[in-house]
Amino acid sequence: MLRIFLAFALSGILGFERERVDKPAGLRTHILVGVGSCLFTVISFTAFPGGDPARVAAYVVAGIGFIGAGTILQTRERVLGITTAASLWIAAAIGMAAGVGYYVLAVIVTALSYLTLRLRPLERKLKVSREVS
Repeated sequence: MLRIFLAFALSGILGFERERVDKPAGLRTHILVGVGSCLFTVISFTAFPGGDPARVAAYVVAGIGFIGAGTILQTRERVLGITTAASLWIAAAIGMAAGVGYYVLAVIVTALSYLTLRLRPLERKLKVSREVS
């Protein structure tokens, strides 16, 4: 249960940040992705002894790719939602890390990811261009 609760809390941190800046995938989505990834990981290790848990991990990553693709929107001038898609992908990775018991790694990656998401004001100051070429 600790693994599930850790995935809930850590993925919720990223989801809170996305929710705070009014992105399409926010708190609930990030928590569901993190907890779901954790659960699939725990099940792959415990329910199928002698099985290959790496296969489950690969399918989790692929599945999250589809969810993330749903948050990306391209217009003539810009591509929107890539950062949110990446945050969903990292929420899945954090959930998987919690699922295998890599608690410290999950916490460190959450902190670094949160800090990365908070770099938007710095990007604006640097006037980074996001035009589609």
